[in-house]
Amino acid sequence: MPPTVPAIADRRPLYALLIATIVSLLGSQFTTIALPWFVLTTTGSAAKAGLVGFASLLPGLMVGIFGGVFVDRFGYKRVSIIADVVSGLGIVAIPLCYDTIGLEFWQLLLFVFIASFLKIPALTAHRSMVPELARHAGMPLDRANALFESLQSLAMLLGMPIAGVLVSWMGARNVLWLDAATYAIAALLVAIVIPARMIARPHVSSNGYLRDIAAGLLFIRRDVLLFPMVILLATTNALNSPLTGVILPVYVEDTFTNATPMGIILAATGAGAFIGASLYGAFANRLSRTGIWMSSFMIVPLQYWVFTISPPLALLVTTFLFVGIFSGPLNPLMVTIRHERSPEALRGRVFSTYSAVSMAAQPFGILIGGILIDRVGVTPTVVILGSAAQLCGLIALLAIPAFRQMDALRPRPASATTVIAEV
Repeated sequence: MPPTVPAIADRRPLYALLIATIVSLLGSQFTTIALPWFVLTTTGSAAKAGLVGFASLLPGLMVGIFGGVFVDRFGYKRVSIIADVVSGLGIVAIPLCYDTIGLEFWQLLLFVFIASFLKIPALTAHRSMVPELARHAGMPLDRANALFESLQSLAMLLGMPIAGVLVSWMGARNVLWLDAATYAIAALLVAIVIPARMIARPHVSSNGYLRDIAAGLLFIRRDVLLFPMVILLATTNALNSPLTGVILPVYVEDTFTNATPMGIILAATGAGAFIGASLYGAFANRLSRTGIWMSSFMIVPLQYWVFTISPPLALLVTTFLFVGIFSGPLNPLMVTIRHERSPEALRGRVFSTYSAVSMAAQPFGILIGGILIDRVGVTPTVVILGSAAQLCGLIALLAIPAFRQMDALRPRPASATTVIAEV
């Protein structure tokens, strides 16, 4: 049974979750710049930078699908704390070993894998707490999701330029210490400020672990909207993952020779996405979901096409800002649709499985991107990937009827017991 709504709205737990989220996201943005820069400056290999990106994304499919059951069974708050602690330990091991006993490349891959191992369960736990905390805060779900998702853009806006400056000033490995500290702060905030009574209780099932996993997969597979959404997202995520993981670091290092421009460029993406998500939060009831979805996937490939003309910094910043504005509403829109269509008892599994599938091909995308750059160079690589991304936008526009009916497809969530019984 959902928690009872109090007579007086209490927004402190929701704000604590939002603060914990942005703190850990800021640290993650530091690592987004520091880690590939660390690899490029110590090895000089774009392929190795791509391999590190592969290791950071590899746990997504495995842990996302199998970890959703634990999110439901152990509870959102507990999983959130454990995941932040594990991620912090994985990150802190990199500079600790480098500064003391030395760091082999295989060890770096292992620590990156550990740091990323529980990221999807952590994100699932955070997102799964939003409906109850929003209800206690007296805030509409659309607005709460827009606030939560816009924090990712705000973290990029603030974190990327700061990270670029910090990497240039104190070195990439020292910036990784800061990321580890942010995970500790986030874990403490969730542990201390968010009462367990305000969020949905763990859902203990007698159906068995494999049947519980299958229930989440089956729910998404049978849903007329969630299934094509996650397939399209998985494809475009794979095509876009080489951009920040390999292409942009290589281009910035070759063209500008320091990390600061990379921070500025990604900050422009964050600024645009923050604007887009904020506009969605303010006008969600007046905006067409279909229009948001279609325009985003048609415009996002511009961030590839701009690299074909050897762009100056000003043009890169403008392009990434423009793309960010149109892609910013996508996350709060998708999360709201998942909240609307997922039964509470399956929420952890649906969210975790959805995230896992959407990220499944990202490791291979970033790995292939690094190899392509080493073999054929930056420009041919962006032409190949940009063309594929543009084709995905056209397919979404012309070939998938459910995307043209997103505004009409707002059914009440199905019964969780019905879905589980059919597995």
